[in-house]
Amino acid sequence: MTIVQGNGSANTAQLVANGRAQLAYADAVSVSQLIAKGAPMKIVATIYQSNPNAVMALKKSGIKSLKDLAGKKVGVPSASSQTTMLPLLLKSNNLKESDITMIDMPVASMVPALLQGQVDAVLGSIDAYQIQAESQGAQLDVYKFADHGVPTVSTSIFASDSYLKENPELVKKFIAASLKGWSFALDNPQKAIKDVKTVFPETNEKLATAELAAITPLFCSGGAKYIGKAEDALWTKSQDLLSEVKLLPAGQDPKTYYTNAYLPPASEMRACK
Repeated sequence: MTIVQGNGSANTAQLVANGRAQLAYADAVSVSQLIAKGAPMKIVATIYQSNPNAVMALKKSGIKSLKDLAGKKVGVPSASSQTTMLPLLLKSNNLKESDITMIDMPVASMVPALLQGQVDAVLGSIDAYQIQAESQGAQLDVYKFADHGVPTVSTSIFASDSYLKENPELVKKFIAASLKGWSFALDNPQKAIKDVKTVFPETNEKLATAELAAITPLFCSGGAKYIGKAEDALWTKSQDLLSEVKLLPAGQDPKTYYTNAYLPPASEMRACK
């Protein structure tokens, strides 16, 4: 197979929807939104059982709670899952979009803009912007979406319906191999980072090590019993939350978006402790 780096969950979801990729990783919300609009795709494994999204502000900014975002400038990364889920975070914390000034900017500009004071806070991920900013000496207050009313299923493996129908055994093998790889990475982080650098030579090993440590708790959050499988209850909770702010249609069966049919048997999956 050929591994292609994505450019944000929304863009990656479109690659599969348009037939330009067969299997991909992206945030479940972005994928589910396209499915709800008619894209023939299914999520076949969940890697992050809760999202890594967060609001980050410099400690000196005076932002001590999400309510303090009112009247502030917030950097928003283009075509990201954070942007998609912002309305839900605001609603859960009694804020409106009109309460803040959102500044859409390229991913590469987010951390510099925060450090230089061009924005008061940024939307990002605990495995990316937080690590980048702190590695440059920034002292941050971090407000995770999952801890502030938005505990949704997150990064997942998905494919088009046609590809699933035509290649069921290959998809099962891909998922099994992926889960084996993640399990190895959790047990052998240093070796895993060196493996990543073999595939992507430009990888910053120190940064990647911190990123892996940051995402480790996400594999078994949200009440998960096995790595790679979100429980039906979490899917239902995600559907209910997202439909509240019209990110997904109300009353939809959550199984519209996912299937467990391609997962390995429970006896071959890594249990959450």
